[in-house]
Amino acid sequence: MARPGQRPRRHDPERRQRIVDAALRVVGARGIAGLSHRTVAAEADVPLGSTTYHFSSLDELLVAALRQANEGFARALRESDALTGLTAPAAGSTASAPDLAAALARRMGEWIGGERTGVELEYELYLAALRRPALRPVAAEWTDAVAETLSRRTDPVTARALVALMDGICLQVLLTGGTYDEEYARTMMTRLLAPTEPPNLAP
Repeated sequence: MARPGQRPRRHDPERRQRIVDAALRVVGARGIAGLSHRTVAAEADVPLGSTTYHFSSLDELLVAALRQANEGFARALRESDALTGLTAPAAGSTASAPDLAAALARRMGEWIGGERTGVELEYELYLAALRRPALRPVAAEWTDAVAETLSRRTDPVTARALVALMDGICLQVLLTGGTYDEEYARTMMTRLLAPTEPPNLAP
């Protein structure tokens, strides 16, 4: 029973998840620099001790937040009708380059053209790995997950090259405040996916 003047303790089996959700909101509003156990506790409306109980360090909390944020684009690709609807390539071949490039460019446009704050949040956490080594394995998980999804439509090396290209295009749009150009993205991915002719080594 709560003492007079003390709020009753709430049954909160999802408290850990609420803390992670609060951390994402704090980073979205204030950036990584604004993240602390205290700001997250206030945002989640939980005692300060709850955040340190579930996450002994800010790095642990950031790892959980990044892992959750990472699900955005990776899930969008997995669930994309445009991608899953493509005819599966025959053994030893890849999906049609124009078809795959168009599907990826369209899906990127839907993602980055939606709630821009959410996309910026994903990349802010992703790039935080530059200064926080604890986040690097989670950032690598994102790359692996997206590359694995794309590998179902092309070879693994090309899939990783596509991830790098998509990353670069998204970062350019976010950092310059520009508008996503779907046709440009489609053209660049088509070039990357197009088979190359072997060099002519004849004298």
